[in-house]
Amino acid sequence: MKIVVLDGYTLNPGDISWTALEELGDVTIYDRTAYDSNSIIENIADATIVFTNKTPLNEEVLAQVPSVEYIGVLATGFNVVAIEAAKRHNIIVTNIPDYSSGAVAQFTMALLLELCHHIGAHHISVKNGDWVSSKDFSYWNSPLIELSGKTIGLIGFGKIGQATAKLAIAFGLKVLVYSRTIYKDFENENLQFVALDDLLLQSDFVSLHCPLNKETEGIINAENISKMKKTAILINTSRGPLVDEKDLANALNTNNLMAAAVDVISEEPMKKDNPLRNAKNCIITPHIAWASKEARLRLMNTAIGNLEAFIENNPINVVS
Repeated sequence: MKIVVLDGYTLNPGDISWTALEELGDVTIYDRTAYDSNSIIENIADATIVFTNKTPLNEEVLAQVPSVEYIGVLATGFNVVAIEAAKRHNIIVTNIPDYSSGAVAQFTMALLLELCHHIGAHHISVKNGDWVSSKDFSYWNSPLIELSGKTIGLIGFGKIGQATAKLAIAFGLKVLVYSRTIYKDFENENLQFVALDDLLLQSDFVSLHCPLNKETEGIINAENISKMKKTAILINTSRGPLVDEKDLANALNTNNLMAAAVDVISEEPMKKDNPLRNAKNCIITPHIAWASKEARLRLMNTAIGNLEAFIENNPINVVS
């Protein structure tokens, strides 16, 4: 059985092992595959099993790879695969649910804490000699913000949103949630489900944890930003297109929003002219919230388990 991994580098740049996968068949691993159909088809060749993270498998590709019986998406989101085409070609598609909830929630809070304390900037200031030349025993170059007693609004309340809420409450934050599904069991004096407008109006911090779909695309736009406090902070560790980046950059540059931190953008890798790249008070990280070694090991183990279940004619985590 021939197994091809189209873009293995981000999952495993060399610090974890492919051995368990190699025990299941004849494995070819490409660090990266160009996103044009010809390159993808060439790399798949006569494979039975294909793993992809971000390499797109569209209808054109799937129509020309008749040997493929199984596609394992090395992520939770599976929009890189033309699901309806996969069904027509009798290809099973699986994904990796809930492998990074804790990692992304932790990263969300790390971004929030960085914006509240500017630890990196103060470290650089000290390294540059500012403390050595200071007349005072202590100094700070930006306001320092305490979390306790403030309000964070979570847009979306799946596994990552729930994990983030738990950490936020531990920091003494009041949590407001806007979600398509209201989970009554989670409501208490520290967490309430509210309408989107109420969340935007009341929150000191707004964090995105919702899926990308027609209802949520561009949910952070000029109109909704205008409802937020000018002192508010926005965090996005979910999907880049949830945010209208021009509107967010304009709000930051005109002081209609205090700060933002994004780990995802509309087009990745980032283009040179992305409006957030030079926006004021905007931290940008290269889509790494998911990428702790522990989370990647969980991803790898689940991917292996998905394939083993398929081989045993009992597929799990099927999305097609």
